[in-house]
Amino acid sequence: MLSAGFDSTDVQILHALHVDGRVPFSRVAQVIGVSDQTVARRYSRLRSSNALRVWGLVDRTRLGHVEWLVRIRCTPDSAQAIARSLARRSDTSWISRTSGGTELVCVTTAATPDDSLLLRDLPKTARVLDVTAHCLLHIYSGRAAGIVTKLSALTPEQVAQLRPVEPPATDLTRPVDLDGLDRHLLGLLSDDGRATTAWLAAQTGASRSTVQRRIAELRAAGVLYFHVDARWSMLGLGVRTLLWLSVKPAQLERVGLALAEHPEVAFVAATSGALNLHASLATRDIPALYTYLSTRISTLRGVQSVDSAPVLQTFKGAAGLHGPATDT
Repeated sequence: MLSAGFDSTDVQILHALHVDGRVPFSRVAQVIGVSDQTVARRYSRLRSSNALRVWGLVDRTRLGHVEWLVRIRCTPDSAQAIARSLARRSDTSWISRTSGGTELVCVTTAATPDDSLLLRDLPKTARVLDVTAHCLLHIYSGRAAGIVTKLSALTPEQVAQLRPVEPPATDLTRPVDLDGLDRHLLGLLSDDGRATTAWLAAQTGASRSTVQRRIAELRAAGVLYFHVDARWSMLGLGVRTLLWLSVKPAQLERVGLALAEHPEVAFVAATSGALNLHASLATRDIPALYTYLSTRISTLRGVQSVDSAPVLQTFKGAAGLHGPATDT
């Protein structure tokens, strides 16, 4: 399933970065059996060509915030302008155009359920015809993990060698309070998840050991995670599709966990509303999408209906305006 863009070594490096976005190149080289220089050169080539970026992202639910999946139906002539305006906001991510170009989908966050500027502002826009917001209730797969890990480029033994050693996890049921150093580090890592410890220390005025400790603590607390943004088309995955499923409540967790295991599924989460399960999937082409819908989804007990929408254009991915390493 590899294209001329990513060869087997590239995909092994991608998989290693999904396991640990800040893993030293020397460790990756040792695990996959190539030289340090080869790993560094491959990464530099992919990053410079915008085929790969590593972002340090914040799980805002760990700060007590609420995440919303928003569907925006707008007039055909306004979709591009509204999408680009949304992409410039700091409280949005994963902005895509679907459904013949008249629907936009994005994720937004707010400190409380009624505190989203996005949800308050959108209805005032004349060319917005309809807004539907689904609260993200539970993510089954797709935060730090990605579809690259499902390609199994690395063996379970290799994955185990690459996993970072972190402090014991803190109480994940209580929101985390950040101090000034935490916020500064998170801001720097949002631009480059692989920024060196020395550079981060110089920028923040903290010691290297303090920087290393804070990053480890933020990861252990579930606040900081690393997202590898890669061009799916270079993996032979040319079609991205968003799914909204209506699932019987008693079967919701079982169906969500089942979807999380499907190799085509990059993200799946339970949401509020009648369409209570959302998934993002990647397939080789439209016929492969049809096969997935007709042979995989159709066999899941409890699924009452499925709404599917191929993504026509991505304006913003997990981070970064206009998805610098995301297919458009």
